[in-house]
Amino acid sequence: MVDPMREELTRLGVDELKTADEVDTAFAEADDETMLLVINSVCGCAAGNARPAVAMAREADVQPDRYVTVFAGVDDEATEQVREQYLAGIPPSSPFLALFRDGQPVFIVERKHIEGRSANAIAADLVEAFEAYCTEEEPPSEAPTRPDTNSGGGDGLPSTFQSIN
Repeated sequence: MVDPMREELTRLGVDELKTADEVDTAFAEADDETMLLVINSVCGCAAGNARPAVAMAREADVQPDRYVTVFAGVDDEATEQVREQYLAGIPPSSPFLALFRDGQPVFIVERKHIEGRSANAIAADLVEAFEAYCTEEEPPSEAPTRPDTNSGGGDGLPSTFQSIN
């Protein structure tokens, strides 16, 4: 059942990680690079919004050095390793997208940033993050850390990041 959902990303060149060792290897190899992590899911917002957004973002001029994915609810060992070791302090969510630079999450897209938004809007968020973080230059001080989905008031909650402000 999940094979077509996996293939939607792997045919784009996204590396699939199924074990904790594969996760650790991917993160070690990308320690001084940029990497987009996709936590895939069987839910409708993954099918209708998250995976298509990744496909659209792959067309941008500026790209991360690497793309990887784990499948929540299927590749449990890999998903747990990602969440515990590389996304510590960030609440679990799927689908979920995280851009890493030098081994640290710098931009995240949680399920709450995916549900009810178009794939085009999510892709635009990713491209903006790629342009800020996926170059040799230092990211600008106003570089985004999550999508700006302010719908008139915001939620007033602090960032879930542990490694960045």
